[in-house]
Amino acid sequence: MAFGSRAFQKDENNNESNVQEIAKIRHQKANLLGYASHADLILEERMAEKPSKVYQLLDELLEHALPVAKIEMKEIQELSDRMNGPSPIERWDFSYYSEKLKNEKFAINDEILKPYFQLEKVIDGAFITAEKLYGITFEKVDDIQKYHEDVITYAVKDKNGKHLSVFYADFFPRAGKRDGAWMTSFSGQNKYDGLDTRPLVSIVCNFTKPTDTKPSLLTFGEVTTLFHEFGHALHGIMANGHYESLSGTSVYWDFVELPSQLMENWCYEKECLDLFARHYETDEIIPIDLVQKIKDSANFLSGYQTVRQVGLGRLDMSWHNLTSIPTNSVYEFEENAINGTELFPPAEETTTSCAFSHIFQGGYSAGYYSYKWAEVLEADTFELFQETGIYNQATASNFLENILSRGGSEHPMELYKKFRGKEPSTKALLIKTGLIEA
Repeated sequence: MAFGSRAFQKDENNNESNVQEIAKIRHQKANLLGYASHADLILEERMAEKPSKVYQLLDELLEHALPVAKIEMKEIQELSDRMNGPSPIERWDFSYYSEKLKNEKFAINDEILKPYFQLEKVIDGAFITAEKLYGITFEKVDDIQKYHEDVITYAVKDKNGKHLSVFYADFFPRAGKRDGAWMTSFSGQNKYDGLDTRPLVSIVCNFTKPTDTKPSLLTFGEVTTLFHEFGHALHGIMANGHYESLSGTSVYWDFVELPSQLMENWCYEKECLDLFARHYETDEIIPIDLVQKIKDSANFLSGYQTVRQVGLGRLDMSWHNLTSIPTNSVYEFEENAINGTELFPPAEETTTSCAFSHIFQGGYSAGYYSYKWAEVLEADTFELFQETGIYNQATASNFLENILSRGGSEHPMELYKKFRGKEPSTKALLIKTGLIEA
């Protein structure tokens, strides 16, 4: 309740008037520029192009996810009943009982998996995957200036030995370093004055540091995080454009997550895991039954999670697709916006909007749908890799030529159609997440 009521209490930190004022000013700005709403203004330079396409995506996902989510909720309630827990379970009970159910169904957790994910080997696995796909190599070098002693530097070369990039890996927490994981370019790629200036690319994470007796061991979530950020890095490393402002990851926001989320898929494939998932003490390759459990558990609560993301996407669009300024309270506005996506009774003391920093402070206004949009793209893309082979050279070259190397030089839908031969559909994602059958 305390977490849910952040910035929604009767004190100087209350954000209700701030949220309403930001939405009002954004609406007024859009009108001054000739747009019906802030969403229309923002989406003009997004892959979705217009609000109706965003709502179409969200409605299509909700149609398939909501029935599954209700079945998942019923399963968790049944577990709570067996454990003499609360009935009905409330939203603050959900994480506890859902984790219990996950352990019961799949008998897998981070402590079982971590010994197989030594950081150095996971890095090698990412590098080998990139080499098998795109023919590039990463060579550790020690004569490049860096901003901290923990940072590792690599020279990246193409299959012909030509220099592509300097790659910086910054993996461990330290004083003054913010939490989370991200990719950045210190200098982008361009071809000004007839020169192909290559980028300086970095990924930053916060993994557990090694000790004198144990190496840095990653959770499976951290493995996918590393591959995710590495996917962003490849988008920068493989850039081959003219203008730096349109190079690498300088693409529409609902397109930028395609290379990163795509790379996560390899973490679930035995063919990839066998490259690096070895027990740090015995060197045993991760057992096939654990690989299967990783894959089986990947869709745990996929219905619930999808419904939640749809609700957040709808809330964002409601604030930013306004045609008139709302006069009701933030709480009432929010309840109307997320109607049909709530799986628990509303709690009047809480809101999402007042602490929704993504859309009011973080640049995702009228763009929160991008997470699901990118999942549609990556599922549709990986479906082709699965059909042809996850290390198929022709498919990888096609992706490199039409997506990774092109940056924002052309409208992303046109680039995607050149790669895939068609516009993306939600079908591959719905199948991948178990919301429909293949």
